[in-house]
Amino acid sequence: MFLCNYLILVVMVLLSSGFVVLLERKVLGYIQLRKGPNKVGVLGLFQPFADGLKLFFKEQTLPYMSNFLIYYISPIFMLLLSFMMWSLFPQASNIYGFMLGLLFFLCCTGLGVYGVMLSGWSSNSKYALLGGLRAVAQTISYEVSMALIVLCMFIFIGSFNLSNFMLFQSEVWFIFFSFPLWICWLSSCLAETNRAPFDFAEGESELVSGFNVEYSGASFAFIFLSEYMSIIFMSLLTVIIFLGGDFNSLFFYIKLSLIIFWFIWVRGTLPRFRYDKLMYLTWSVFLPLSLNIFIFFSMFLMILMCNIFIKLSV
Repeated sequence: MFLCNYLILVVMVLLSSGFVVLLERKVLGYIQLRKGPNKVGVLGLFQPFADGLKLFFKEQTLPYMSNFLIYYISPIFMLLLSFMMWSLFPQASNIYGFMLGLLFFLCCTGLGVYGVMLSGWSSNSKYALLGGLRAVAQTISYEVSMALIVLCMFIFIGSFNLSNFMLFQSEVWFIFFSFPLWICWLSSCLAETNRAPFDFAEGESELVSGFNVEYSGASFAFIFLSEYMSIIFMSLLTVIIFLGGDFNSLFFYIKLSLIIFWFIWVRGTLPRFRYDKLMYLTWSVFLPLSLNIFIFFSMFLMILMCNIFIKLSV
């Protein structure tokens, strides 16, 4: 039963990735006062299928001096990691509960660095290597703040199971008493997924598309799909942790769509940061803030438990 659910989920996520790309191109078009894709099908609805067919039938080039095996496997590794993260989706008909879901998420995001780094290094291109090194520094830096934010949420529910977030937010959402963490989390999500204004690993102006510059055809499609699947998953995690997590209702998917729209809106609105400001933001702003809030929540929980223990003993 779980395998059937997971296969259906993977197919739906792949389809949604294509339509998120279409939504992004439409929204960016209207932000820039122009039309987006509108020729293939009604209102351009078949544009994702046309783009996918073009990418998968396109010739796959192989740089002569590249490390062939790593160059070939890296996009597949990135796509498989994105698939593995989606096993955390809390389905109502699951036959088991993933008790260490948040820890598994942190492990998968940590391993995602290797896919970007190896794809940049194995291409044997200076631009791809620079893009890979930027992505490694950026992702590792923001993972520290993201892990602390996750630990703050862990204090509220006492479990790493994502399904418990729905139970503990039945009365009030966590965003209302952890709003600074919500802001840090959203910015960290942008940096983790290499999205604007933190898209230094794919800086077209100075890196000619960044770490994926030597990829074409199906390999480029795998990198593209893994990036957009990660965006959808980070939006899903945001809704589960901060916005109620009521995944059995239609309202959950409306909130998920709004967070995905926010990712696109930020890209069309904000210019790219300077790289030193990006690093300053996580090490000098997000990390001290999340660490202080973590200590505050820990002390608050300890005082609360001491009071309960004293009342029970009396």
